[in-house]
Amino acid sequence: MTHDLPILVIAATGKTGRRVADRLEAMGRRVRRGSRSGTTPFDWNDPATWGPALHGVSAAYVVYSPDLAVPAAPKAIAGFTETAKAKGVERLVLLSGRGEEEAQRCERIVADSGLGWTVVRASWFNQNFDEGAFHDLVLSGAVTLPAGDVLEPFIDIDDIADVAVAALTEDGHDGEIYEVTGPRLMTFADATADIAAATRRDIRYVSIPNEAFQAGLAAAGLDQERVELLDGVERALGRPARDFRDYARDAAATGVWNPQA
Repeated sequence: MTHDLPILVIAATGKTGRRVADRLEAMGRRVRRGSRSGTTPFDWNDPATWGPALHGVSAAYVVYSPDLAVPAAPKAIAGFTETAKAKGVERLVLLSGRGEEEAQRCERIVADSGLGWTVVRASWFNQNFDEGAFHDLVLSGAVTLPAGDVLEPFIDIDDIADVAVAALTEDGHDGEIYEVTGPRLMTFADATADIAAATRRDIRYVSIPNEAFQAGLAAAGLDQERVELLDGVERALGRPARDFRDYARDAAATGVWNPQA
């Protein structure tokens, strides 16, 4: 791959994109930060922005908003991939999701493009609890979700970013689908208990019916698409994934979960 050309990072103001862009720049790589408000704007809802953002780049980190699981995603990814190929892009690294039919259709589109490609297939992010939708629930003392006792391999976004950067800059990752997971399966109750222990606060997990959860999100103004929405880390990086308990300890130390006076 041509190392002197920039790398496009889509959603560069988001949780994974920001970390990927920062790491690339720390390595001395040129980065084009793609976002609706960026110097070179990128908007999934405006295909006219795709070509200028892809012009002259060697690779792209692809994050589709709101989520690859929504029905509109495959058409958008197909159009984006065609544009990338026409612009001479050499490699795409796609952030995908586990167990999502539309996401896997998007993966196949990228894999069949004729470009170099890597898929980073993630589960629930640790950082949803301090940077995302669950932050206010933690502060309230009741993490109220319709997850029941489902076991999830929560993944740290820093691990995702490390895998994506390796795939964007190193040989040996083309054609790989990395299932990035944390080192243990956990319920949401387990995750909440780790946060409670790290913060020394009384924080409980409360399971509610999915219908009640969706009604609450809709009442809060969230659009319907968002409402419905071998460990790859070690294989890609040669090291274990970060444990949720370590994430909770470090996040708690920042004061992000301290109740406001």
